[in-house]
Amino acid sequence: MTGQLNPTLLLAVPLAPLAGSAIAGLLGTKFFGNVVGRKVSHSATILGVLIAFLISFQTLMQVMDGATYNGDVYRWMTVAGVKLAVGFQIDALTAMMMNVVTFVSLMVHIYTIGYMQEDEGYNRFFSYISLFTFSMLMLVMSNNFLQLFFGWEAVGLVSYLLIGFWYTRPTAIFANMKAFLVNRVGDFGFILGIGLLLAYTGSMDYQEVFAKREWLATLHLAGSSWMLLSVACICLFIGAMGKSAQFPLHVWLPDSMEGPTPISALIHAATMVTAGIFMVTRMSPLFELSDTALNFIMVIGAITALFMGFLGIIQNDIKRVVAYSTLSQLGYMTVALGASAYSAAVFHLMTHAFFKALLFLGAGSVIIGMHHDQDIRNMGGLSKYMKITWITSLLGSLALIGTPFFAGFYSKDSIIEAVMLSELPAAGFAKFAVLAGVFVTAFYSFRMYFLVFHGKERFGKEHHHAHDSHHADESDEDPGHHHGLAPGEKPHESPWVVTLPLILLAIPSVIIGYLTIGPMLYGDFFKGVIFIGENHHAMHELAEEFHGPLQMAIHSLTSLPLWLAIAGVASAYYCYMINPKVPEAFYKTLKPLYTLLDNKYYMDKFNEAFFARGARLLGEGLWNVGDRTLIDGLVVNGSAKVVGWFSALTRVLQTGYIYHYAFVMIIGILGFLVYFLPFWHA
Repeated sequence: MTGQLNPTLLLAVPLAPLAGSAIAGLLGTKFFGNVVGRKVSHSATILGVLIAFLISFQTLMQVMDGATYNGDVYRWMTVAGVKLAVGFQIDALTAMMMNVVTFVSLMVHIYTIGYMQEDEGYNRFFSYISLFTFSMLMLVMSNNFLQLFFGWEAVGLVSYLLIGFWYTRPTAIFANMKAFLVNRVGDFGFILGIGLLLAYTGSMDYQEVFAKREWLATLHLAGSSWMLLSVACICLFIGAMGKSAQFPLHVWLPDSMEGPTPISALIHAATMVTAGIFMVTRMSPLFELSDTALNFIMVIGAITALFMGFLGIIQNDIKRVVAYSTLSQLGYMTVALGASAYSAAVFHLMTHAFFKALLFLGAGSVIIGMHHDQDIRNMGGLSKYMKITWITSLLGSLALIGTPFFAGFYSKDSIIEAVMLSELPAAGFAKFAVLAGVFVTAFYSFRMYFLVFHGKERFGKEHHHAHDSHHADESDEDPGHHHGLAPGEKPHESPWVVTLPLILLAIPSVIIGYLTIGPMLYGDFFKGVIFIGENHHAMHELAEEFHGPLQMAIHSLTSLPLWLAIAGVASAYYCYMINPKVPEAFYKTLKPLYTLLDNKYYMDKFNEAFFARGARLLGEGLWNVGDRTLIDGLVVNGSAKVVGWFSALTRVLQTGYIYHYAFVMIIGILGFLVYFLPFWHA
């Protein structure tokens, strides 16, 4: 079957979640009178996302049979020949993203029924996550830069609302403002990139811009020696750095854990943070013509993959460990983009979406069982009490570290192999980063796993470190609410609405890589969608070496990444299960290094001291010099003083005596005669 997809049916994909969001947000909140209850709100939003998923799955099947669609569904306006429209470009990349977004969103919606059941903002939360799904679908389905930017900003706005969902908590308000401002920095670069392409091509349509890519590659930026395409691509990637949390614009993502756990899975693991990876892949026809941009991308990704992984080692909040894991894996995807392994990047995007959503939701299940205590030092031995959460979290962790036959193995190893084959100058550092990151990922992942599910039971006791745990799910509206298990109290498995999504996410976390690596990386799945230049050979060489997923897994038994992962797991087991004095000794011996990591490389302090304080000083300077001195003092008050001075002078001359006025008239005539007398003689 080949041909065109039905645009009306495609339109239902984003509009169904939007309708559900409107029902829950307009009819289910206090502001509009609580017309509908909780059941209607969660039913409407789940139904909307379910419809979107079913149509997305049907669309994927049709795309695999050769069907495509690229056209406008609504023409907004045409300005100076530039068409501004809402349009869809449905191909293999879009169809894959549609399925990932809607499936993970559906799991999160179901999970939220159990996780948020006691929260007063229940309906509002469902409205937000459904609105986010709509925004993300508009982003990935777009066929032009205008709609891409709309979806880009919309997911940022909804992320702001979700991170600050508990708006009575100062930490949540600080976190959502931080996320909003950091993303604006990236978005400034993003809109500059779009503006450059629009200025030189006169179009916002992807295909029209791509058609002029060879010509763009010959141009220099006006007034400089810089290549136009390199500047435009780097500007676009700066947008991706903000959205996909790449160094140094990564600082917002760990703090976003202040929001409820379901949004951590939806936004910060599976969808929003991968928008930058998707965008660069979609723009592969442009990026392939700029090795400068590719080198820049590879360096940023390598720094993020390695150094963010180090931060995961010292975290004690269960959600923050998973958050830093997300940062590191996003770095792997970005490195793959720099190596021109776009298909490997989006393949890891897909597999990562499943197992990372699983790990976040598993962490949320643990938080429920621990009565909202998130400190892994207060846990231990939970495998006896929470068997479904334990097994599914183990599967997610095995996928994350790249265990053979698991989904993460096929995508992560493909990225490592592609980087090894890259000939770009930045590849040297990237090779070290991705290999070292394998050990680091395995170590912090199983440090968390062992401390949470195995070893002695540390819950139900008074803990001297309880105060520094990040209780991201605490509500300040209930200051008497107890966090952590009381003495003698035992954890319990979460309800089925929580464990069912864990099981459904665990299945693709295990098998999706084995089933899809062939067509996605070495088949025709992305043919005509992803473009790779003739001078970039990594994926071509990998295709020649690939002999099936089974052979790839068997071959890995003698490869360095597998043994680095095993070493990481063994080290974590020894340090935290057999000899806990080892990490204590490391802490005492390497305390300056620990302090550096604990302060997150002082990036937050630098931003606060340099940018935030600098902005305040600039604002105060503009207020004192510009507003008070120039505007108020010189323009407003100064002009008033001049008028007053002139009026006072005029009052001296206005005496009311006729002979004074006659005298002035005579003096005036005399002056007139003296001034013009030379002209009369001439």
